[in-house]
Amino acid sequence: MDGTTLELSLFFLATFVGALVAGLSGFAFGLVVSAIWLYILTPLQTATLIIAFGLLVQGYSVWKLRGALDWRRLWPFVAGAALGVPVGVGVLTWANPAHVRAGVGAFLVLYSLYALLRPALPAVKAGGAAADAAVGFLNGVLGGITGLAGILVTIWCGLRGWPKDVQRTVFQPVAVAIFAMSALWIGARGAITPDTIKLFLIGLPALFAGTWAGLKLYGRLDEAAFRNVVLVLLLVSGAVLII
Repeated sequence: MDGTTLELSLFFLATFVGALVAGLSGFAFGLVVSAIWLYILTPLQTATLIIAFGLLVQGYSVWKLRGALDWRRLWPFVAGAALGVPVGVGVLTWANPAHVRAGVGAFLVLYSLYALLRPALPAVKAGGAAADAAVGFLNGVLGGITGLAGILVTIWCGLRGWPKDVQRTVFQPVAVAIFAMSALWIGARGAITPDTIKLFLIGLPALFAGTWAGLKLYGRLDEAAFRNVVLVLLLVSGAVLII
């Protein structure tokens, strides 16, 4: 990004909208902002900023939900993610990012359309902690490759049939853990540049404003509305990744 007024305006707008959506739904910050950022920032800057801002957005939301956290439910996802993130970062060094994005996008579009066309999916009760850990691992791999830390766990929480408040107390802490792990791995590779740090600092006001607005809107959603918001966001996000 060369710092023109238009590019800075697009950067601020994308940051605000992404934070608003994340505050409302509990995820999708990276999916929203990358649709614009990838046109004005490098892929490495985009992934690094998604992780850095995501830590703040999701971390604040998790702090707000701290009294409802159930660590017995969370630990399999976090343990699986701890194994998956380094695998994803390793894959990132040789895989074609465009192919990864297209594959993830196609999956999201198909799943979202299927779920939206059916009034309700049967809750998945089988698998227990082992299944949760497997999903956590795959989610960690995807987070390491793309910086998108909560997609698979979000889908899995919906398939489990958990209420919206329970879902957020699972996929948001898991996202925070993946962001933190990814940040450590990226930092260890020396990929955080002064320009990226500058963009992070100037984007903070838009991030905080969007997060605050999103959390206010979240309190007005019932279970059905929350489910539809999540599915529509997944559908749109998938389409953006394919394009």
